Amino acid sequence: MNKVSHLVLTASAALVYAACAGNALADRASAAKTAATAPLSPPKLALVTLEKRARAAWKSRDAKFWDTYLSDRFVGWGSSGRLDKTSATREFTGADCTIRSYALSEEQMRPLGKGAALLTYKITVDGTCGGQQVPANSWAASVYVRDGDKWQGAFHAEAPVVDPKAALPKPADKKKTPQKDAAHPTVPDASTDALLAVEKTLWEAWRVHDGKELAQLTARDISFINIFGTYFATKADALKDWTGTGCDVRSVSVTDAARTRLSATTGILTFKGTADGTCYGQEVNSVIWGTSVYVKDGNAWKWTFGINVPSRDGGN
Repeated sequence: MNKVSHLVLTASAALVYAACAGNALADRASAAKTAATAPLSPPKLALVTLEKRARAAWKSRDAKFWDTYLSDRFVGWGSSGRLDKTSATREFTGADCTIRSYALSEEQMRPLGKGAALLTYKITVDGTCGGQQVPANSWAASVYVRDGDKWQGAFHAEAPVVDPKAALPKPADKKKTPQKDAAHPTVPDASTDALLAVEKTLWEAWRVHDGKELAQLTARDISFINIFGTYFATKADALKDWTGTGCDVRSVSVTDAARTRLSATTGILTFKGTADGTCYGQEVNSVIWGTSVYVKDGNAWKWTFGINVPSRDGGN
């Protein structure tokens, strides 16, 4: 091969290599750009579709579904108390449930910072679990987190809809000794303590109907599902309820708190709360399984969503 031919072939090979390498770099850059610009909050329809799939799995007792649907960080409340992924899979499989029909309505979706979103909705169910009739109407809340290109369930709880003047929470049995939570042992840490401090202040502000304090401790956009299964869609509605005269509470407490980290700016606090006083003219000593979602606002944690579920274990 003469020198000129050799130089031509070498140059051609170099051009082909450069083109291939350039294409590979471009592909990687495009993939990175796609990942970086992927929606951090899903469309409402996407979450509603996922929620309906979960309900179908519950109805059909599909145990395999929950392995990929639930996040490893999942936390929630079920018939036995606080749930993690393992105990939730066992409960949601519903081996002792016969669900004849269900329907979702009034769905609302709201972003919770980057890569997390809240879905609230009303659900009507016809069925039984453990031989007991499932509440016909409940308000439910689910939190989803993004894992790569998919969204997974990170939280779920439901509060049955009841008339607060006719059906108040069952009084706590003070003779019982509180049991440890096996799913989420409450080991104190700095991050949990930070959210718990805000939560305790919120409860005390609610007790004394301090609207100014409540407004300062909560985010701009909030929503709430109370122990009676009443849904408050806006901050104005929630504050009006919290500062109203429906309840006259003498003392409150928040215990057994555990924090689930969704991101650097979003966290879930699950806990047990008590309120001793009167509501709508009736004496109450109610124990609730509580959940509050917090978002970071500068250096402060702000409350943005909560759901309170009546304790089913007599106060434990």
